[in-house]
Amino acid sequence: MVNKNALRAGTLAAGTALMMLLSSPAFATGGDDPGPGLSIGQTLGLYVGIPVALFVIIAGLVIVTDKSRKKPQD
Repeated sequence: MVNKNALRAGTLAAGTALMMLLSSPAFATGGDDPGPGLSIGQTLGLYVGIPVALFVIIAGLVIVTDKSRKKPQD
């Protein structure tokens, strides 16, 4: 019988290898035109604002839907 952990590790290794082969540089386009850069506001919004907003939303949903603090009715 095959160990489940070994099967999972093999599946993960095969999946990772497949993804690396599919994303090899041979399939990449030229990449000569990087486009315009981001402003400071756009950069902060993208890399700071959105993650903080997602954290607040997820934390809020967890707090609102938490049932462990509710006391049973007598």
